[in-house]
Amino acid sequence: MRGVLVREWTAFENLELRDCPVPELGPGQVRIATKAAGMSFATSLVVAGKYQRKPPLPFTPGTEAAGIVTEVGAQVSRFKVGDRVTAVLDWGGQAEECTAHEVNTFALPDSLPFHKAICFTNSYSTSYAALIWPHLLGVGPGKTVLIHGAAGGIGVAAIEISKIKGATVIATVGSEEKRAIATEHGADHTINYREGGFREEVLALTDGIGADIIYDPVGGEVFAESLRCIAPEGRIMPVGFAGGTIQQIPANILLVKNITVCGLNLGYYMGWSPRDMRDEYDQQMSDSMAELFSWYEQGLLKPRVSHVFPLEKFQDAMSTVLARKALGRVAIVMDDA
Repeated sequence: MRGVLVREWTAFENLELRDCPVPELGPGQVRIATKAAGMSFATSLVVAGKYQRKPPLPFTPGTEAAGIVTEVGAQVSRFKVGDRVTAVLDWGGQAEECTAHEVNTFALPDSLPFHKAICFTNSYSTSYAALIWPHLLGVGPGKTVLIHGAAGGIGVAAIEISKIKGATVIATVGSEEKRAIATEHGADHTINYREGGFREEVLALTDGIGADIIYDPVGGEVFAESLRCIAPEGRIMPVGFAGGTIQQIPANILLVKNITVCGLNLGYYMGWSPRDMRDEYDQQMSDSMAELFSWYEQGLLKPRVSHVFPLEKFQDAMSTVLARKALGRVAIVMDDA
């Protein structure tokens, strides 16, 4: 089968499309004819050996895929051949076939196209857990949520979920084009931070109090400025470092304003941890995905895929991500999709 193959830790631009071994099917797994796969910044870190989890070499990158079940392993009971699914993978998404654990695989609504399904196993599931799971940000009516990187996949998902839960959303973006996207997906207020930061405007919009919840996939100076416009007893979550700098969090500000900093690596619930906990969190993840799909079928979620590339153009897909040109998600699709 054709796929992207990583033989050694390297920069993404050094990779090529190759003839890859067909992945073995183990107990409790399903084989999927891949129709679409996601491309993300994290993928570039994985192939360079800079991510916190390193697959065994050689491997095919890609931790999210959507397609059709072609084979089921022993002990599989939820799926059958021919089912439309999306899955969170250990690796292997950027190839014509992949295997996934049944517990990490989810049946797709018939109305959801494969290339948009990849938004749910990453962007929507992460934003759902971050905002709704009660031990994390706890979004709800009466809360003001400040969302950075609001025109990206994570940001769009966070806007829509926050609005479903009755919150007021302030979205920051880096261009006027991205401002329009944030507004289109439901943001109540938008700020172009390249025009002079966002602290003063956030404080003005909140009568000097600040945002109750801050969701930050950018990091660095954006996180530092966020601490200067967070409400007392506010909650803030770093969910990525797209800005390129990992911030150091000053404990004195946390102390003075009673701030809670939440961490979330959704991989812990998908088997990407030293202790495999995917079965332990099976029901929680299944319930979360079921509600997300229900919201989609009600028209409340509008997954945004700004760029779609054939598998042969996987390098162009990553270039689009790294150049921060994505206005939503970037997808790779197979020839027949």
